[in-house]
Amino acid sequence: MTMQQDYAETIALQALAWLAGNDALLPVFLGATGASETDLRARAAEPEFLGAVLDFLMMDDAWVVAFCDQKGLKYETPMMARASLPGGRQVSWT
Repeated sequence: MTMQQDYAETIALQALAWLAGNDALLPVFLGATGASETDLRARAAEPEFLGAVLDFLMMDDAWVVAFCDQKGLKYETPMMARASLPGGRQVSWT
């Protein structure tokens, strides 16, 4: 099942807002990506940046569960959103 890119961007923006409101996790995201808090605001409309937000979120199942539980989303929603953003397609090497 695929997701429209505009809806995927909405999910990623929700994930970005969730990260920004998480005092423990936001510094980890900033450190891992090299982004600043200014970058969060400036790049929030860029689909590539939003893909990076979802990539980070999906690094830990507990983060996915916490985000999805808070937003009332199915646990596979971040993965589906990521697949709909630039660079998110699964590569088949066979």
